[in-house]
Amino acid sequence: MGTQIKNNWWKVLAGILLVYAVIFGFFIRFPLMPVVEESMRNLFYHVGMWFGMLVMLITGFVYSLRYLRKFDEQEDAKAVEAVNVGLMFGFLGIFTGMIWANFTWGRPWVNDPKLNGAAVGLLIYLAYAILRGSIDDTHKRAKVAAVYNIFAFFLWIVLVIILPRLAGEGLHPAGGGTANTVLPMHLPPSMRLVFYPAMLGWVLLGVWIYKLRVRIRRIRLIIENK
Repeated sequence: MGTQIKNNWWKVLAGILLVYAVIFGFFIRFPLMPVVEESMRNLFYHVGMWFGMLVMLITGFVYSLRYLRKFDEQEDAKAVEAVNVGLMFGFLGIFTGMIWANFTWGRPWVNDPKLNGAAVGLLIYLAYAILRGSIDDTHKRAKVAAVYNIFAFFLWIVLVIILPRLAGEGLHPAGGGTANTVLPMHLPPSMRLVFYPAMLGWVLLGVWIYKLRVRIRRIRLIIENK
């Protein structure tokens, strides 16, 4: 029992942090900011999901590189499951962002470089999943998917981080311009006490789901290779 707790402490931590974020995220008091007002509480959930997505996409990128160096099926399994979890968090982030946008800007989607870049980036990664399903040969599928995943990651960085900044003024926080007043470093201290634990909690949850999916895929590979 003690060994189990010792090995899974980070899972317990993930649960505690997310429960903390949900409870205190709804009840903490903070100075209301223009336009966003009380909807600012969504920061603890929407942004956390994007943090989880980013960690998973980086993980998938690294394991795709490792696969092209070793051509090990296990590396491919880790890469594809990282992308799968990243996509899950990405679509959850889009959904929570649309709810936030509807309250803040009056509609679920507006013409903003950050939002458009995120949507296109997710579609590129969705095409990765479709590409894998279209190739029957296991080794060829893994090679093509690894190369595509590497290019997809660089495209995602350009679409979501670089281009919105080059575009300048934007509605979305972190996209450039005056909207950056709601970035973490500008948050009231009371919000930071929830924001940072929430970000860590979402990332740990992503890692937890990822590890479970990798284990399931390994079992399937063993069964298929018998």
